[in-house]
Amino acid sequence: MTDPQFPPPVPQAPGHQPPAAPGYHAAPAPTPTYQAPPGAYSAPVGGYGAPTGAYQPSDAPQQKSSALGIVAFALSIVAAVVAPIVAGAAGYQIGFRLPTVMQQIDGSTSDLSFLAPVRDQVLMGEVSFWLGTLAGIAAIVLGIMAIVKRAGRAWGVTALILGVLGPVIFFTVLGVTLGIGAGAGSVTLYGA
Repeated sequence: MTDPQFPPPVPQAPGHQPPAAPGYHAAPAPTPTYQAPPGAYSAPVGGYGAPTGAYQPSDAPQQKSSALGIVAFALSIVAAVVAPIVAGAAGYQIGFRLPTVMQQIDGSTSDLSFLAPVRDQVLMGEVSFWLGTLAGIAAIVLGIMAIVKRAGRAWGVTALILGVLGPVIFFTVLGVTLGIGAGAGSVTLYGA
């Protein structure tokens, strides 16, 4: 029994040793081990093993080829650079010959027969328009695919931007070169 003057003794944890007196070396305290309560599941001692079956995760992600993005970029260059250059050359020639043709007709025609003297240049401009259109649409589609598949993503973004800007560049170049050609043709017509 305990003395009523003193508090009851504090229970000690298993494996607890009282501190050693100064000058004496105490033996190291054993490390407590955790034991799961009865009926609980415990992790295996060596850790979990590798998964079994057909699927094994790869160690490193595979680097995807950027060929899709590069093809999209090449098509966008055709749509935004090559087609406007060809249309610009045709537009200048059409514009240069247009003042002479317009002076020869009486103005009563409502059809496009006045373009007959420059039909080759009109055909060249039209073919460049349709090839640029097809290349631009293909560049947009392949650019989106390259972005989604992460296969040449930077190339795909650039191709998408150039593919969308292709028609704007095409018609700007065509309009400017038609105007420059018409101005040059007027100057040579009136002998300035």
